[in-house]
Amino acid sequence: MITNDNIIALATPSGAGAIAVIRISGKDAITLCEPFFKSIKGKKLSLQKSHTIHLGHIIDGQRTIDEVLVSIFKGPNSYTGENVIEISCHGSTYIQQEIIQLFLRNGCRMAEAGEFTLRAFLNAKIDLSQAEAVADLISSDNAASHQIAMQQMRGGFSNEIQKLREELLNFASLIELELDFAEEDVEFADRSQFQDLVSKIQHVLKRLIDSFAVGNVIKNGIPVAIVGAPNVGKSTLLNALLNEERAIVSDIAGTTRDTIEDELTIQGIGFRFIDTAGIRETKDVVESIGIKKTFEKIEQAQVVIYLFDASHFQENSNLIIVEIEKIRNKFPQKPLIIIANKIDTVQTKTLTSQLHYEHLLLLSAKQNIGVDALKDKLLAFVNTGALRNNETIVTNTRHYDALLKALEEIEKVQHGLNSGLSGDLLAIDIRQALYHFGEITGQVTSDDLLGNIFANFCIGK
Repeated sequence: MITNDNIIALATPSGAGAIAVIRISGKDAITLCEPFFKSIKGKKLSLQKSHTIHLGHIIDGQRTIDEVLVSIFKGPNSYTGENVIEISCHGSTYIQQEIIQLFLRNGCRMAEAGEFTLRAFLNAKIDLSQAEAVADLISSDNAASHQIAMQQMRGGFSNEIQKLREELLNFASLIELELDFAEEDVEFADRSQFQDLVSKIQHVLKRLIDSFAVGNVIKNGIPVAIVGAPNVGKSTLLNALLNEERAIVSDIAGTTRDTIEDELTIQGIGFRFIDTAGIRETKDVVESIGIKKTFEKIEQAQVVIYLFDASHFQENSNLIIVEIEKIRNKFPQKPLIIIANKIDTVQTKTLTSQLHYEHLLLLSAKQNIGVDALKDKLLAFVNTGALRNNETIVTNTRHYDALLKALEEIEKVQHGLNSGLSGDLLAIDIRQALYHFGEITGQVTSDDLLGNIFANFCIGK
């Protein structure tokens, strides 16, 4: 892992635009840039203060490539902890490549994915969980995922873990000290205080582990499968939710042969709606494949919406009830919302008298009646209390796995304390718990782990 050279990359999205930002980081970043930057006021970059911006031209010999703004950030007070230059140029792809190629020929190499943030981590500007939050912030596409990423990037999660680790480390040190005085039979670590600390750590770890259920759906969106017989209005409902003509709507049964997916943000929470092929007996090979996919999508979904046509309820009531029970029996753990669609065409008393389901909604997708009630119902399935209270929410699978392992080791420590286990045996489990805490914040790392994490970043970050 080479970290003492100079790296360059485009920090803004590739393609033409109004401006582009090219970032250089390394101990020689400023002196490398200086010969190729001609300030309009004749300034030397190496003599300028950190966190200043300078107008001038990037030149290659006698040729002027572009008029630019050059920002200077001197280490260690920069994002990477090294000297950093950011060149804001015009957004022509030709200009971008000309500037990058100029510096590649003169002491820079192309940055790898996430290498700027990797250097920030290696130079102790941020810890590992904060570095991962940078990637989450870049990919956040709704208010909730943005809020969680910001909280973690500011160190909310890592501060909580670090505090627990320090308290546990203090007791671990006292227990290790006891081992040095084993012959004197003394106790430096107060066992009752240690019991209280272990209980506290267990409580915090369990809360963080439980938060992953919410964090995961907020980060990745909540998949919602819309199912029902053909021509009951599933595609119309999808269009009404998205407020656009996303799915083909027709009076011909079986129009949707494959699943159609799109996303909607409701009060900051992302939902991924899946319009499936209608469920019915069919000899059409293509349609039957679509129906098979429907059940696969129900398996993947976290919420299921079953839609039926209220205008044909009387003649199909038995079939509707059978299909509802089939879904409930096959997927008992999944929330099921039952929707009577096209209620603008019928009297609803018969429906409510025959169907006694907890999550029953009356709706007209075509007339946009009851769509807001459906959105409220979907939001009710998401526990947003922790989000509203700005509590720490775990969204990262790696963190979740480390927390589970840390809890397992802490429970071993708890059992050891209750059993009167000797200090040397307690110390083994405490060390393992500390190891898993360190995995989260980056105090324990490997090149493979860092490679896997930063490979998911974009090049310029």
